[in-house]
Amino acid sequence: MANAKILIVDDELGIRKSLAGVLGDEGFEVSTAASAAECERALAAEPFDLLLLDIWLPDADGLDLLGRLRGHAEWAQPGPAVVMISGHGSVEGAVRATKLGAFDFLEKPLSIDKTLLTVRHALEERRLQRENLHLRQNLPGGGGAGALIGESVPARALRQQVAIMAPTNGRVLIYGESGVGKELVARALHAQSERRQALFVELNCAAIPEEMIESELFGHVQGAFPAAQEAKEGKFSRADHGTLFLDEVGDMSLKTQAKVLRTLDEGRFEVLGSNAAVTADVRIIASTNKDLEEEIAKGNFREDLFYRLNVIPFYVPPLRERKEDVPRLAQHFLAEFAAAYGRKCREFSPEALAALTAHTWPGNVRELRNLVERVAILNPKARVIELRHLPPLARGRRGLADADFASLHEARNAYERDYILKKLEENAGNMTRTAEVLGLERSHLYRKMKSLGLDGHDAGADAAAGES
Repeated sequence: MANAKILIVDDELGIRKSLAGVLGDEGFEVSTAASAAECERALAAEPFDLLLLDIWLPDADGLDLLGRLRGHAEWAQPGPAVVMISGHGSVEGAVRATKLGAFDFLEKPLSIDKTLLTVRHALEERRLQRENLHLRQNLPGGGGAGALIGESVPARALRQQVAIMAPTNGRVLIYGESGVGKELVARALHAQSERRQALFVELNCAAIPEEMIESELFGHVQGAFPAAQEAKEGKFSRADHGTLFLDEVGDMSLKTQAKVLRTLDEGRFEVLGSNAAVTADVRIIASTNKDLEEEIAKGNFREDLFYRLNVIPFYVPPLRERKEDVPRLAQHFLAEFAAAYGRKCREFSPEALAALTAHTWPGNVRELRNLVERVAILNPKARVIELRHLPPLARGRRGLADADFASLHEARNAYERDYILKKLEENAGNMTRTAEVLGLERSHLYRKMKSLGLDGHDAGADAAAGES
């Protein structure tokens, strides 16, 4: 908590000076303000971690000021922790301060020990709030990544649709190509719903074998079938009072579709091997990369189930329809992987971002995320990801035969660079295997990559460490 930024707002010069001195000695960065107007200007100019706010100010009531500040957008991230201070404390004032979001209420004359303890506790609570928010936003498939990041018209429309539909209990059917982030939208709907305190349970209908999917959905008792050595709770039961996400529902068999339809109609189901009816209060969100109306015409999907699921249709656009979001997404993923792998890379060069934006991204957001992860791993000491660090396809290069090279040497280097990168990708960045495929000693490959501007030494050292 050292270096936390604290703003002291009090009209008494002596209190501002003494508090600033004590908190400064503790390693905090301290600013002061003598009025509500100065406080608001200071908050507009820079972010603070903690606000020590006097109730009696010459131009405003401190509690009224706190109420106004809580309406500012930046306070939802969350904003600074607030500790109210007053020489005229009352139970009513303390209660009102707490309702307005203040962490604590201190009475004058201030006890230095109590003030320091309260400041530390307030800063710790704020740190935990920010950490919790970060974790919720950045969990794999979480509501703060991929499909919902961006300021393009489709991205903003999607976020608005989520905000409107999330609080309802209506069933949702999410359409979109593979890799666009349909699960992220489903998680965002759950996170903003009244069911967010209960579980979000996912079932990938395309990944579960036909003979197991009913057990996954409804559960089974011990001995229900030869492999049932113990009882198992199904997804419907686990999602009680929460959300059940049926991913790629178009791949569900007709037999299973019939049982799901019956469960939706009756609100109850039978566990495999048992005749007892089980009820569950579940909101269903489904997704598909198929045209379900076309599947209905082919006899592969039940029309009645389609109408049950398609109460609120969502469409997640492919990345090629929101290319202006690519730079923001790329920077988001780079920060994520730099933190995860302890890399120094913090940004893309303008040329690299231009190349990423120009790419068609057939694999959508998932492809972009995987590419950024690969780039971060292979360039451990690069602070800026340049165009040369990107794989050939993402660089949008023309074929070598059509390229305009100044010399044979430049053309040969370009070919070797692309060929080595291609082999590195095929071998998941493993330098030993890549060297074997190329018929080179590993040390020779390191030197060759470095001479071609591929950070060969850094990548090699990193890969070698991972191979040991």
